[in-house]
Amino acid sequence: MKAKVTVTLKHGVLDPQGKAIGTALQTLGFEGVGEVRQGKLIELDLEETDPAKAKVAVEAMCQRLLANMVIENYAIELV
Repeated sequence: MKAKVTVTLKHGVLDPQGKAIGTALQTLGFEGVGEVRQGKLIELDLEETDPAKAKVAVEAMCQRLLANMVIENYAIELV
């Protein structure tokens, strides 16, 4: 089973990388782009075949390592 974890900064946390991307897009002539926020995608290959158990395991991974719970949110997708 595969898991995809998307980690993003919580709303209200400054995102200098997103700001730099937004500025670069404007410089390249892309108009109509509002606020830009960036994040990261983590793909995991899991041996677990039970979706419920896999989700519990990935939740623990997120809370202990993959996401900084103070400033980041995460979303899990099992595929």
